[in-house]
Amino acid sequence: MKKFLLYIIGIFLVVLLVAVILDGLYTYVFMQSKNRGKIEAVVNSQEKKYDVVILGSSRANNHFVSQMFEDKGLKTFNYGMSGGHLFEASLMLKLMIERKYEIKNVILEADLNLSNDQESEGVAAKFLPYIHSSKVIKEHFLPEDNFKELYYIPFYRYIKFDSKIGFREVYKIAKDEKTNALDNLGFYPLEKHKNGNMKNNIVNLNPLPHNKYYEEIKNLCKKNKINFIAVMTPMCENVVGMNYFDKVKKAYPEIHNYENAVIENKYFSSCGHMTSEGAKLFTAKIIEDFFNASKPQKLD
Repeated sequence: MKKFLLYIIGIFLVVLLVAVILDGLYTYVFMQSKNRGKIEAVVNSQEKKYDVVILGSSRANNHFVSQMFEDKGLKTFNYGMSGGHLFEASLMLKLMIERKYEIKNVILEADLNLSNDQESEGVAAKFLPYIHSSKVIKEHFLPEDNFKELYYIPFYRYIKFDSKIGFREVYKIAKDEKTNALDNLGFYPLEKHKNGNMKNNIVNLNPLPHNKYYEEIKNLCKKNKINFIAVMTPMCENVVGMNYFDKVKKAYPEIHNYENAVIENKYFSSCGHMTSEGAKLFTAKIIEDFFNASKPQKLD
């Protein structure tokens, strides 16, 4: 019996040692990554300067043409993330501040994502390789139910989210394979699709009366003297339940409503995402309203 127990303990210690070694190896590889995604590009950077930083979900990623801001002399990057929620947008801004970014303006896409204050598991997972090296990442995940497992069990996070941060991703980082996430200054252009969903129904969608992460972003901007611009972005003309945007305006009167700035279906790839042509029309309107010659917010 004693030999059996020693054997079990030995196996446990070997497994634990292997897990610790693999955890360290994977984490080291992720700490070298700078060209596969927006999260690691921020985590593994220092002291950048921007006139305009764009945050939000795919409705930010696909709707703000960064180059159009650049053409106006505004150094800009679109950090919108497809599938992301305000949980991840807030954490991105915290990371930029932790890395001493100098930012003059934050444009936040805040509309459909105000309806929840949960993490987007697939996007949030991409922050986890850095949970031991960044205080703000640790503290951001601290209230989550699975924090202890993610933080204290070696290699657990890499196994649980293998499809996002597992062996395949480590292998691609090691091979220095790039993605298109950082192309076009972060803007991801869409084209018209024949089979795009052009009949969204958001009747049952309601904004939270107090979205924790929206408030975090707003307060971070105020604390760090960043000009905060929150906007609702366009949807196609076939949407049912467009009074959702009125509900947002009532709950958050400071958010600028641009849901009808572009409405024709020809400018949409799907009901919630504009084509590049629609994005150009929308971006031109944002630049005109917030960055005209009479009220620039530029870096010195």
